[in-house]
Amino acid sequence: MKKSDFNYYLPEELIAQTPVYPRDSSRLLVLSKKTGNIEHKHFHDLIGYLRAGDCLVLNDTRVLPARIYGTAEDTGAVVEFVLLKQKDLLTWEALAGPGKKAKIGRAFRFSEKLRAVVDEVLPDGNRIITFTCDGEFFSVLDEVGQMPLPPYIKEKLADKERYQTVYSRELGSAAAPTAGLHFTPEMLKEIENIGVKIAYVTLHVGLGTFRPVKEENITDHKMHTEHYSVSSEAAKLINEAKNSGNRVICVGTTACRTVESVAGKYGKMKECSGDTGIFIYPGYKFRCMDALVTNFHLPESTLIMLVSAFAGYENTMNAYSIAVKEKYRFFSFGDAMFIYGD
Repeated sequence: MKKSDFNYYLPEELIAQTPVYPRDSSRLLVLSKKTGNIEHKHFHDLIGYLRAGDCLVLNDTRVLPARIYGTAEDTGAVVEFVLLKQKDLLTWEALAGPGKKAKIGRAFRFSEKLRAVVDEVLPDGNRIITFTCDGEFFSVLDEVGQMPLPPYIKEKLADKERYQTVYSRELGSAAAPTAGLHFTPEMLKEIENIGVKIAYVTLHVGLGTFRPVKEENITDHKMHTEHYSVSSEAAKLINEAKNSGNRVICVGTTACRTVESVAGKYGKMKECSGDTGIFIYPGYKFRCMDALVTNFHLPESTLIMLVSAFAGYENTMNAYSIAVKEKYRFFSFGDAMFIYGD
């Protein structure tokens, strides 16, 4: 298939700039992948589509306030750094812009407590930087850092917690697993009360999730890698659901990529961790996931390709067309879809 097959018209005013309150008041487009039938609901109505014995898989990663601005100690130049990957406690791979001002050996001051030196320039232009910190690193980072919101969000986020899921706990993402932003603690409790099991997995979302597909033939696209981990408890809950004929429902493409990576490698879920570069597009055979909660994704992105692989290409593009006509809110702070098979 071609990249252009996944393009669609989206008026700019439908790109959500701010989250809704309360979280579960966002809209929900419900799509049957078997029939193509579409219903228009609100997110809290998802509970009515869940059944006792289902296993809801949530990604509990927590977003780093990874966007920081440093002043070069020698020139006074201001450079934006976005932390991407932790090498050890104080050494990170980061984006730097403008890159020409972040030369090897140059030191930057971020606050009285935080300083860094550029150690290396990687072939893709990313930097390896090492910090010195007066205090606990992540506490200091929280003081100076900003949320690395996607480039299509122009408004400043008033409350950093609105770009975190209410169940986030494993620090390490450069972007939020946005399908989970709709849940409230009260809604999760209601879901458990009807007999649905909740399994928490971790996949640290990289900024590669926003990287456009450049190749027209999608099979030529090189997928970015992200780190995941699955606990023994999560593996047990997911396997029990599959073995008993109940559904595994992934919240977000990151939860989907985690369970499909592990199931593809081991044939079932097991306690493990690693890096995955799985690229899911039409023709992929799903091994674990039975239903998906997801937001509306960018045209020609790997994420809309994943949704098309699960829901079917025609169903997906029709649903997106209807969502535009019905003025759903799109992307990270936007509305959601629930895609099910039975």
